[in-house]
Amino acid sequence: MSDSSAPDVEGRRKGGAIKKILVWVLVAAILGGGGFGAGLYFAGGRLSPSEEVLRLLEKETAESIASGDGTPQRVARELPEEQQFETRYYEFPDPMTTNLRGTRQFLQVGVGVSTQYDETVIKHVETHAMALRSDMLAVISGFSEEEVQGTGGRDALAEAIKAAINTRLEALEGFGGIDGVFFPSFVMQ
Repeated sequence: MSDSSAPDVEGRRKGGAIKKILVWVLVAAILGGGGFGAGLYFAGGRLSPSEEVLRLLEKETAESIASGDGTPQRVARELPEEQQFETRYYEFPDPMTTNLRGTRQFLQVGVGVSTQYDETVIKHVETHAMALRSDMLAVISGFSEEEVQGTGGRDALAEAIKAAINTRLEALEGFGGIDGVFFPSFVMQ
């Protein structure tokens, strides 16, 4: 009769090696599973940045729908100290050529105007383009060669043309509205 707890020929119990291997495998599985579970616990709750943004957008959309009638709500943003307006431009189609005062020199300029009012001002400029061109030619021919040279001369000419355009528009339409005059081309010969 053989007893399993009886020592074998070398003095060891039978089945002891298998039990040790099973215990070590079981301990390794428990430790590995615990580490894996801890990793999932600490990292599993976090989202990638793109997923987090999508989650926040969905949450914000759901809140706006729940708070209103289903239409998106406007979000107010902080405005700068100065209010900014859209600037509109109009360029007269053909350059203007006229003699300068007191000389045989002539000046050929392309003229553009700007406004920060609505399209009505630009429509008034287009409607009265012939009268405005006449006024601009009169202003340009009133300047001498020395008066239009350099940046300061061009600025003075632009201010004079702006005043003439606004005066004409006020007389014809009751409102000027031109904020600036520009010279896309400027040739003196």
